[in-house]
Amino acid sequence: MDPFGLPGLALAAALLLVVCCLRARRTRRPGEPPLIKGWLPYFGVTMKFQKDPLGCIRTLQKQHGDIFTVLLGGKYITFILDPFQYQLLNKYHKKLSFRRLTRKLSVNVFSIRIVENHEDLDHELHGAYQFLQGKSLDIILEDMLQNMKQTFESQLLINNTNWNTAQMLTFCCSIVFEITFTTMYGKVPSADRKKFISELRNNILKFDDKFPYLVSDIPIELLRNVKSLREKLIKCMTPEELAKIPGSSEVVQKRQDILEKYYGLKDLDIGAHHFALLWASIANSIPVMFWAMYYVLRHPEAVEALHDEIDHLLQSTGQKKGSGLSIHLTREQLDSLVCLESIIFEALRLSSYSSTIRFVEEDFILSSETGDLCLRKGDLVAIFPPAIHGDPEVFDSPEEFRFDRFIEDGKKKTTFYKRGKRLKFYLIPFGFGANKCPGRFLAIMEIKLLLLVLLTHFDLELVENKSIKLNYTRLFFGIQYPNSDILFRYKAKS
Repeated sequence: MDPFGLPGLALAAALLLVVCCLRARRTRRPGEPPLIKGWLPYFGVTMKFQKDPLGCIRTLQKQHGDIFTVLLGGKYITFILDPFQYQLLNKYHKKLSFRRLTRKLSVNVFSIRIVENHEDLDHELHGAYQFLQGKSLDIILEDMLQNMKQTFESQLLINNTNWNTAQMLTFCCSIVFEITFTTMYGKVPSADRKKFISELRNNILKFDDKFPYLVSDIPIELLRNVKSLREKLIKCMTPEELAKIPGSSEVVQKRQDILEKYYGLKDLDIGAHHFALLWASIANSIPVMFWAMYYVLRHPEAVEALHDEIDHLLQSTGQKKGSGLSIHLTREQLDSLVCLESIIFEALRLSSYSSTIRFVEEDFILSSETGDLCLRKGDLVAIFPPAIHGDPEVFDSPEEFRFDRFIEDGKKKTTFYKRGKRLKFYLIPFGFGANKCPGRFLAIMEIKLLLLVLLTHFDLELVENKSIKLNYTRLFFGIQYPNSDILFRYKAKS
C-alpha cells in the first residue's frame, strides 16, 4: 500500500491541523513580553510580515514597545529592537544558543554529519578563519587580482569596440562565482575551466534557490530533485575531486586538515563541509554586488565621485589604465577608498535582512533596561537589523540611496546617534558579537575590487529604467535578492 496515497495524506493533514491548533493555544504568561499570534494558526503574522517586513515590525513596535514575541511560521520569536539592548544577547549567551541553530542548519541544509566531539571540531574550524583576515587577506588579494585578470581578459575585455548587453544579476552571479571559487579552491585547468565552473555555478544556484524552503524545515524529499542535486554538489567538493585543482587557499587547506582529523578520510562528509563553505562564500556576495552596481549606475553623481577617487589613487601610485587589467593595489590602498566603501555599506544597509537569532535553552528571566522579562524555553530571540538600518532618527531619509552617507569631511563616518546617544551598532549586515560572519572582510574586499575594476576598465550603462525592489524570500538570512533582473550594457574603455 502506498503510504503517501490519499488516506496517508489525509491523516498527515489532520495531524498537522491538530499540531497547529495546539500551537496556537499558547497564552501569554505573567512577566512575558507582549504576544502577537495573528489570526492564522501556526503561520501567525507570516503573510503580513513577508509582504512588508519593516512596515510590519514598525507597526508592532509602536503598539507593543521594543521587545515583543511574534508567531511566525510555527516559531515564536522575541524581537529586541532597541539597539542599546542588543548586548543582552552577549550577556545571556549561555542561555541563548547560537550553535544549536547552526547545527540544525548544517544537517538539514548541507547534510553535514555531526561528530561526537562536535564542539572541539567547531572550535578548530572557527580558528581556521584567521586565514580570512589580517595579513592572510593580503595573500588572498594577490590571488584574487590574478583570477580577475584571467576572468576579465578572457571573457570581458576581448571586444574593445562593441557594447555587450547582459542581465545584471546573471552577470554578477557569473563573475562573483568564478572569482570566488578560483580564489578559495584553486585554479581549474584551462581546458576544463569554462565547463566545470559553469556547471558547478548553475547547480549551486539551483540549490540556493531552494535554500529558503530548506531552512523552513520542509523535508528535502519534497523539493523535487534538490536532494540529488545536493549529493552531486557534495561529490564535486570531496577531497578527491578538489585534489585535481591546484592552488587552494590557506583557509581551505587548514579546514581540510582539521576535517580529516575528525572524519578520517570519509570524502562525502568532508565534501559536505566544503560545499557549505563555498555556498556561504557566494550566497551573499552575489546580491551585494548586484545592489552596489545597480545603485551606482542609477546615480551618476556616485559614478563621478568614484571615478575621481579611483583616478586620484592610481595617479598617486604611479599607475595608468592600460588595455589589459594591469591595476595592482594593496589592501591598505583599497581600504583608503572611502567613497567606494560608503557605496557598498549603503547597499548593505538597504538590502540586508541578516537577523541575529538565538535559541532559548531554558526558561529564564532576561533583565533589560526597561525591566525583567520571562523568556520561554524553545522560543527564538532575534535582533532585526532593518529596524535600525531604516530608522529615520539614525539615517536621514533612510529609504533613499545616498552614496556618501558613510563619509564625513572626506573620511569614513562611524558616528551615528539615536535619542542623543552614540550608537555602537548602526550597521549590522554580518551578524552580531562573537558569531559575526568570518568571511565579511573577504566579501567586502572582493566587492570593492570588482567595482573598481569594472569602473576603471569599462563604460557601464543601464538599458532599462525601472525600479528594482527587494524579494523577501530570504527573511532573516542575509542579503535579499532583487525581485527582478535588469538589463545593462558594458564596453571596454578604449
